[in-house]
Amino acid sequence: MAGQKKICATSVLCIGAGGLGSPIAMYLAAAGIGKIGLLDFDTVDFSNLQRQIIHSTADVGRPKTESAKETIQGINPGTQVVVHNTRITSENALEIIGQYDIVVDGTDNFPTRYLTNDACVLLRKPNVYGSIFRFEGQASVFAPHLGGPCYRCLYPEPPPPGMVPSCAEGGVLGVLPGIVGCIQATEILKLALGRGTTLIGRLILFNALDMKFREVKLRRDPQCPICGEKPTIKELIDYEMFCGIQPESAQPSENPDEVTVQEMKRAIDDKGLNIRVIDVRDQDEWDIARVRGTTLIPLGRLEQRFTELDPNQTIYLHCKGGTRSMKAVNLLKDRGFKYVKSVKGGINAWSDEIDSAVPKY
Repeated sequence: MAGQKKICATSVLCIGAGGLGSPIAMYLAAAGIGKIGLLDFDTVDFSNLQRQIIHSTADVGRPKTESAKETIQGINPGTQVVVHNTRITSENALEIIGQYDIVVDGTDNFPTRYLTNDACVLLRKPNVYGSIFRFEGQASVFAPHLGGPCYRCLYPEPPPPGMVPSCAEGGVLGVLPGIVGCIQATEILKLALGRGTTLIGRLILFNALDMKFREVKLRRDPQCPICGEKPTIKELIDYEMFCGIQPESAQPSENPDEVTVQEMKRAIDDKGLNIRVIDVRDQDEWDIARVRGTTLIPLGRLEQRFTELDPNQTIYLHCKGGTRSMKAVNLLKDRGFKYVKSVKGGINAWSDEIDSAVPKY
């Protein structure tokens, strides 16, 4: 009874109501957590449903926070659910996070991870971290005020922009966020109870294909700019800039290296334009959805097969959303190609704007 009262008196902020946030929020509600905050600004899409189990097909198009709240209240009407249907920013992070005892990171991008970490360190809140990609996941608890390291101790610098694909671009095994999310929910309950050995100072690495767990010991970095001996970060910064991502207002409205799906359609329909359209996705993606009139050369093989292309011909490159096709543009330009363009939005935009019969995945 004493432990259950502690759980009921605990408040948890779930940053993200997607793949990781789904099992976390559902199990916390079932366990009796008294207050759950849901922070997300996205809407439910069909492509989410294979892993974001808190939502259903009937929720497609709804804000994820509203859909998740409805599911949580169906599990435990006694849990108070607070909806933050917004993007977390340097301007609102401290105010929102300050309302909760524990924060759980269910995000999928580096600016938000660094922002969440720094806000938690400044507010002395435990940050229950999880990350997933394809068949692998990791989890830890970052809490310098409890003697452990923070996220910056593990990853002092973010990777270059576009280096690490998102789950939407790179894919993820649907059950993987369930496994990692359950680990995060377990850590939250232990923190609420003050019992057991948490993942503070430890990083769990999980490989679903091999069904293996590994553990890496983590130590605080005395030079860490926010939790080290002489911290230099004493307030929240611009995390998009820190991660090398230009704000939308600073990006040109029209990228000279991009074309639209409408231009891609004209290139396919009008052979007189002499424009070749190359699909740089992987074979398994091609098997799911393809555009008639395109040629498949996966990005991973383009460096070996670029000699199959005419450097004097105009070439349009497309992928799922536009990230890999831009990499392909740069690769071909480095090899002397002058007339190469990335198709903005990729096959997703083609499905939305040209041919809805092309499935989205």
